[in-house]
This record gives sequence, C-alpha cells and structure tokens, in this order.
Amino acid sequence: MKWLRSHFEYTKQQRSGIFFLLLVIVALLLSYVLLRWNSESTGNSSFTVDKQLQRQFDSLKMASKKEEKRQLKPFNPNFISDFKGYTLGMSPEEIDRLHTFRGEDRYVRSVQEFQSVTQVSDALLQQISPFFRFPEWGSSETKSVSFRNANKDNNVVDEDVVVRDLNTAIASDLEDINGIGPVLSKRIVKFRDRLGGFLVNEQLYDVYGLEPLVVERALRVFQVLDPPEIQKININTASVSALADLVYISYDLANNIVDYRESNGTYRSFDDLFNVEGFPVNKIDRIALYLSY
Repeated sequence: MKWLRSHFEYTKQQRSGIFFLLLVIVALLLSYVLLRWNSESTGNSSFTVDKQLQRQFDSLKMASKKEEKRQLKPFNPNFISDFKGYTLGMSPEEIDRLHTFRGEDRYVRSVQEFQSVTQVSDALLQQISPFFRFPEWGSSETKSVSFRNANKDNNVVDEDVVVRDLNTAIASDLEDINGIGPVLSKRIVKFRDRLGGFLVNEQLYDVYGLEPLVVERALRVFQVLDPPEIQKININTASVSALADLVYISYDLANNIVDYRESNGTYRSFDDLFNVEGFPVNKIDRIALYLSY
C-alpha cells in the first residue's frame, strides 16, 4: 500500500495547480453551455444568416447569367460550331440541321431562313437573333437577288446568255459588261490573280470600285464554274507572314490574330475570330474559305 500511496501524495503547490486546472475546465464547460443556450434562445440566428447568404448567392448567380448574355458578341450563324450551338441553347438536332445545310455549300442569309433550316423555337430565336451578323452581300436586297439569279447551283440565268467561267475570262471579255471599263476589268483580273482564282461568285463584290448593280450584270454572264484547289491556312499554327499572304488579311490584322491565339489559346471555331481586334466580321464567309483550325 505504501507504493500506491506515494502516487497520491502531492505538495501544496501541486494541489493548488490541480485545483486551478479543474477551475479552468469547469469555466470552459460553463461558457460552452451558456453560448449554446444563448444561440437557441435567439431563434437560431445562424439559420437566418444562411438564408440571407443563399439569397445573395442566387442574386449573384442570376446577375452572372445576365452578364453572360450581355457579353455575347455578334457572330455569323453560318459558322456555329457544336460547342457554340450548345452554349446558345440549341439542341443537337438543330445544330445538325444547320451543318447539313452548310454541307451542301449553302448559306443562311436571314433570321427567318435560319429558323427554317434549324427549326429552333421562337423563344430561342428571339434571344440569339439580335447577335446575328450576315455578310454585306447577304444582307442587301440587290445582292441577294444577284445571288439567286447567278448561283451556279440553281442555274437560273437569262436564256439567251451563255455563261462563261469567271476564272478564265480576260480583261477584254469583262469589258463587254455595261459598267466595266479598262480600269475595272484589269482590277478584277489582278484581284483574281492575288486570290489564286475565285472560289465563289460573291467574291466579285470585293473588287474595289465595282458597284453591286454592275456585279449583278457580270454574274449573269460570268460565274465560278471551275474553282481552284487551294491549300487552307491553319490559324492555330500559321505565322503572321503566312496569314498576311491572304488578300483579305492585312499584316496588322495577321499580327492581331496571332497575338490573340498566343494570349487565349487555340481557335476552336471561326467565331473566335470575331474577338480579334480589327477583324472584318462582314467578310468572314469569304475569309473562312481559305482558313482551317
């Protein structure tokens, strides 16, 4: 028993220390009980705070969605990718209808035609159509008529006119068109040579100084019957100089395209080009003919 008693024999200072420690423990327990009782007596205010935070979170979430809609930038609906269509709220079937239509080398030229092709709902069309940007040659009534009358797929031309290939016509041939003189005819040939040949009829509208009505007359006689084979430029790997070789892209614009790629990563669709400073949105249809990603 002596060895057991030795374990419980303390000095006066040790007993005082143990007593003080017990007081501290009791005080902490009482503080915990009082704080919990006070929290319950005030009607569980912590739950109220959570509801307020939830309302604030919902409000921020709604504001974020509105901000995303406001940040939607103008785009050409002819080049909606799978990802772009998904973010716009289109179904896979609606996106596939558009891609099938474009696979036939046809272009949507109005909001109404977009809905006719894709069969999107009126509600979705109302949300996204304000951001549609069609090329100049597709938005003008005169140019639309010209396209219908001169489209080689439709073969709708004047019965007494023999259609000739725009890519093989010489300057003197083009001068037969009312409104095209020696200066404009040489300019057309020079522009064609810089392109390496016209790919589509609508590129004739891009010749400087050529009026739309004159283009309409020309396309009744001259059309792209044999488009050239071209090597497309990959915008995710091309250098500034390679991009600047394209007649539609200046050196400064080529530099902006490369800068945007280096800052934001690879281009996932042609719509990303709309974010590039100085990019000519109204010419995306023609430019895209020469690019890949």
